[in-house]
Amino acid sequence: MKATTFGELKSQGYRYRSVRTEMAENLAAKIRSKQQIFPEIHGYEDTVIPQLTHAILSGHNIAILGEKGQAKSRIMRSLTTLLDDEFPVLTGTEIPESPFHPITALGRQHVAAGDSAPIRWLSRDERYGERLAPGSRIADIIGDLDPSRIIAGESLGSESALHYGLLPRMNHGIFAINELPDLDYLVQVALFNVLEEADIQIRGLPIRIPLDVFVCFTANPADYSRSGKIITQLKDRIGAEIRTHYPKARSVGLAITRQEIQNLIVDPRIIVPEFMENIIEEITIQARMSPVVNQKSGVSARLSIANYETATASARRRALLLGENPGHVRLTDLGNLFASSSGKIELDPYRDEAVTEFQVIQKIIDEAIREVFLEYFPLKKYEPTMDQVAKQIFEAKGLEISDTMNVESYRDILKKVPALFDFMRDRGWDSDSQTLACGVEFILEGLAVNQKLSRRKLGEIVSFKSVDIY
Repeated sequence: MKATTFGELKSQGYRYRSVRTEMAENLAAKIRSKQQIFPEIHGYEDTVIPQLTHAILSGHNIAILGEKGQAKSRIMRSLTTLLDDEFPVLTGTEIPESPFHPITALGRQHVAAGDSAPIRWLSRDERYGERLAPGSRIADIIGDLDPSRIIAGESLGSESALHYGLLPRMNHGIFAINELPDLDYLVQVALFNVLEEADIQIRGLPIRIPLDVFVCFTANPADYSRSGKIITQLKDRIGAEIRTHYPKARSVGLAITRQEIQNLIVDPRIIVPEFMENIIEEITIQARMSPVVNQKSGVSARLSIANYETATASARRRALLLGENPGHVRLTDLGNLFASSSGKIELDPYRDEAVTEFQVIQKIIDEAIREVFLEYFPLKKYEPTMDQVAKQIFEAKGLEISDTMNVESYRDILKKVPALFDFMRDRGWDSDSQTLACGVEFILEGLAVNQKLSRRKLGEIVSFKSVDIY
């Protein structure tokens, strides 16, 4: 049974721990039992997570440095898993105070009542507070005098005249600031004491309030290292700087995308073939390597997520129009990705301005298709079959597909170009009509980006012709 008073809490043998000790001991227990420390964080098992582990075991405040979309905020929010399920604090105080360590005059007054002092229990989620740096003031983070209380008669020099900011309200918890370099200099100065002496002072009041808070920040590495963005003394007080990175393998990026997708509607059910998932993820990888994309800005994992959702929505629209259930994502659905890619890919300002954003995105999509197609159908093994397909398309005087074509139309394509079956059988894509349609589009697009076919897009229609004369 939960304790409701300080006396009951002591009689149950509760052991008070500071938040840093609590996190370090809970982390140690996870390591000892070989539990996964942060199960929702992918691709950092051998890089970021060991650094984070060392910082927590050391009791250090941390700064997480990385480009956009590298899970910095998710890492900070995941730190709550290292807190106890619940934490006891005094009832009736404005900020959380342990009955073992009251920090305000009101808290000490409650504890002076003895074992009858009432307590309440905070969940781990209530012990996490996050603030975005731009626009944040000292009053928002640290606190300030409350004019309404002064008008009501409170003394200017008393604690009861104070309004506490988010940081002291996270006492015995975790306080996080996103985009630290954009924090006003005066607020940065106000954080000196928190990081070094673990206390705060509000205005000119002769009152110092000790806090038990784990502090973490996020920042872009370029902004963090730029002179003048962060006061040197503040940097010096941060215990550990942890660098994040983009996924080193496509499979890791795909695991992140699958975890994060939000808008998959199952009525009708939409199936995303494995090669389509790989292409969508490869688009992001190609964007991160493209010389015309501003790599200092980075390419977020949100590009993969938004493209996955858009491709799925396109497949759903077709399924609704044609009465298909389940629907399948096809290559023609990638023609709708400009809307979800634009804005997430920032072009290099020094590029040739004649190259438009649409052309850049289309080139990146083509490179992604080419990369994945050659993994499924290596040129050395399949080039004779590719040439045969090109010859049959020449004899058929070209082919046309669109993102609203029904599956039976793809059977007609196979009658005109039977060499496509050689690709399909190797992958088992001739088992049902929907899979067959997806496979035909993949092969035709793959041959086009490998310059075995010419391709022309006009609205929803894509036409293919042989580039050779037979």
